[in-house]
Amino acid sequence: MSVNVMPRAGIGGAALRQLTRSEFILFFRERSRPAFAIGFPIALMVIFGAIPAFKRPQRSFGGLSALDIYVPVLIAMSVAILALITLPTVLAGYREKGVLRRMRTTPAGPERVLGAQLFVHLAVAVVTTVLVLAIAYHVVLPHQFGGFILGVVLETLAMLAIGLLVAATAPTARAAQIFGLILFYPMIFFAGLWIPMPSMPPVLRDISLASPLGAAVRATQDATQGVWPHPVQLVTMVVYALVFGVAAARLFRWE
Repeated sequence: MSVNVMPRAGIGGAALRQLTRSEFILFFRERSRPAFAIGFPIALMVIFGAIPAFKRPQRSFGGLSALDIYVPVLIAMSVAILALITLPTVLAGYREKGVLRRMRTTPAGPERVLGAQLFVHLAVAVVTTVLVLAIAYHVVLPHQFGGFILGVVLETLAMLAIGLLVAATAPTARAAQIFGLILFYPMIFFAGLWIPMPSMPPVLRDISLASPLGAAVRATQDATQGVWPHPVQLVTMVVYALVFGVAAARLFRWE
C-alpha cells in the first residue's frame, strides 16, 4: 500500500506546481488583471506622493503625513482587488466553462486548481506590498516590521476567504464580478480610502475596525508607528478568515 501512496502524492505535488505556474502565466497574460491589482495602487501611490500637502506631517495623524496613512490603505485596496474581483471571477468562470468538472478526471483534481489560485493571489499580494513600500518615497517605513507583515498576511487570508465565498455562490463569472464589486467599494471605504480612519466619526470608525480591511489597515498603521498590532485587530482578521473559509468550503460547487 505504501508503494501506491507515494507516487500519488508525487503526482499531486507535481500537478499543483504545474497548475500554479500555468495560473501565474494566465494571470499576467490577461493584462487587465495585473494592471488593476498591481498597477492601480502603485499609480495612486505615485500620484499621492506628488502632492506636497500629502507629505506634510499632521498633528491629527499623530505626526504622520497623509501619505504615511495611505500606504496601508493602498495595500489593502490591492488585496481587495485580488480577493474580491480577480479570484472569484476566475474560479466562477472555470466552473461555468466546465474546467473544474473536467479536472476531476485528471491527477490535478479541482482542489489543486483552487490551491493554485490561492498561491498565485497570495504571491501577487506580497509582490504588490513590496512594490508599494519600495516606491513610497517620503513615507515612514514600518518600524514594527514583523507586526506589519503579520497584518498583511492575515489581511490577505481573510479577504481571500471572503473571495472564495463569492466564488462559491456566484453562478457565473459575470455574477462573481458583480458580487465582488458590491463588496469591494464599501470595504475600501471603511479601510479609509476616501476618509482616513483618524478623521472618521466615531460610529464609522467603530464599523471600520469591525471590518476585515479596517482591522487590517489599523494593524498595519500601528506597526508603521512602531506599535505591535492590537490583538483585537489580529483576532478580527483571523475570525473572518476562519468563518468565511469554512463557509466557502461547505458551499463551493465544482460544477
